[in-house]
Amino acid sequence: MEQLTISEIIEATRGELLSGNTDLTVDSIYIDSRKCTKNSLFIPLIGNNNDGHEFIEKAFESGALVSLVQKNHKILENTQGSLIAVESTQKALGDLAKYYRHKFKIPFIGVTGSVGKTTTKEMIAAALSSSVNVLKTESNYNGQIGLPLTLFNLNSKHQAAVVEMGVSEFGEMDRLSEIADVDIAVITNIGVSHIENFKSTKNTCREKIKILPQHKGILYLNGDSPILSDSEIKSLHNNIVYFGMNGNYHYKCEDIYSDENKTHFTLITSKFKEPITIPCLGIHNVYNALAAISIADGMGIHIEDIKKGLMTFKNVEMRQQIFNLNGVTIIDDSYNASPDSIKSSVGVLKTLPKLEKNIVVIADMLELGEKSQEIHFETGRYIAIEGIDIIVTIGNESKYLSDGAKSSNQYINSVHFNSNSEACKFLLECICAGDNVLIKGSRGMHTEEIVDFLKKTIKNPNTTNKTNEKNESHPA
Repeated sequence: MEQLTISEIIEATRGELLSGNTDLTVDSIYIDSRKCTKNSLFIPLIGNNNDGHEFIEKAFESGALVSLVQKNHKILENTQGSLIAVESTQKALGDLAKYYRHKFKIPFIGVTGSVGKTTTKEMIAAALSSSVNVLKTESNYNGQIGLPLTLFNLNSKHQAAVVEMGVSEFGEMDRLSEIADVDIAVITNIGVSHIENFKSTKNTCREKIKILPQHKGILYLNGDSPILSDSEIKSLHNNIVYFGMNGNYHYKCEDIYSDENKTHFTLITSKFKEPITIPCLGIHNVYNALAAISIADGMGIHIEDIKKGLMTFKNVEMRQQIFNLNGVTIIDDSYNASPDSIKSSVGVLKTLPKLEKNIVVIADMLELGEKSQEIHFETGRYIAIEGIDIIVTIGNESKYLSDGAKSSNQYINSVHFNSNSEACKFLLECICAGDNVLIKGSRGMHTEEIVDFLKKTIKNPNTTNKTNEKNESHPA
């Protein structure tokens, strides 16, 4: 982060100095008092369970130079640092990030969509990385708190920024768009994520397309998404570039095939036809790569540099990470779940060499509202016709996924559990070397617990006899 003076902080937040000197400068910003360092700004947020104002003194003890204070809050007497009063500390966080963002005259790229935001963000950053120094959103810091914290990581060495922007309610994108003020944006796809709040995919699309004002920049869209390619959406922005596989797009691909955890395809544009390789599996990742290539090419990056950058791509933790445990292949996609992302992950599972069984472990998909049971049921029907050997479902809603699978294939082995721990016991008895296991569920279901359990038990020489016997015939 570059330095900010207290006078700049007051200007950006429309704050009032209660104590301290306006000529002082800060060089870092924190919302966690434990992380505060010397010459930092502390912004105390008010949450459901904690009020950051209770930790202002601790922030100063850790080295903070100044703290914001929400008006009408009790102000500590004889405080050891400077205080600035603001109407709302959360709004001030965003306002200050907006002010700081405009100190940098570099391209800002925004990424949104129902699924694939984080992976696409990582691919765009990789595609640019061979040519420019890129700031990217860490993890999934993509909301009204995470986005500002991401922007505060900007410094004078950065030549571009790729920021993820996630919304779950009406009006959120207006605020995120105001803060980030991106020049280029991509919408990966539109699905039923957060349908409980948005009520329809059409509403979801209308909210997400607010990422970029109609007369500004370039909006990149997945042309194979029916909603993103209809006439209404085309009328909402003046400069749309489409990518995809099944139409006459600006960027399209053909001849897709996979081997050794890599996917290969031929990129076709009006300027060139080029072989591309990405170090990951799945058709959905081809779409993500097309988005990254489109944006990088539009920014003037040479195709050879784009190809080189894409080969450095690594998916983030708990997002389709593939690893081998004593002959068992695990796809850890435990970060989140939606019908579209489940279909993508099942597609990846089917590309893996199959020596024994393909097993899908799925916990509840959350925030689906009144359509939850129907969506789970139809997702189960889809999985069953994909030739999966065993389906393990967990939670209240996923039992309808199991019912859907059985309605489509009465012979499928589908078992349901109420908790992760019960599912773990079953998997320990069921899994053997040569199996491929996909693990997925909404964030609130914590299916990473299952991944952690398998890492400990499958690697343990005292694991089940069945697993050990298989390991002898199929060494890792």
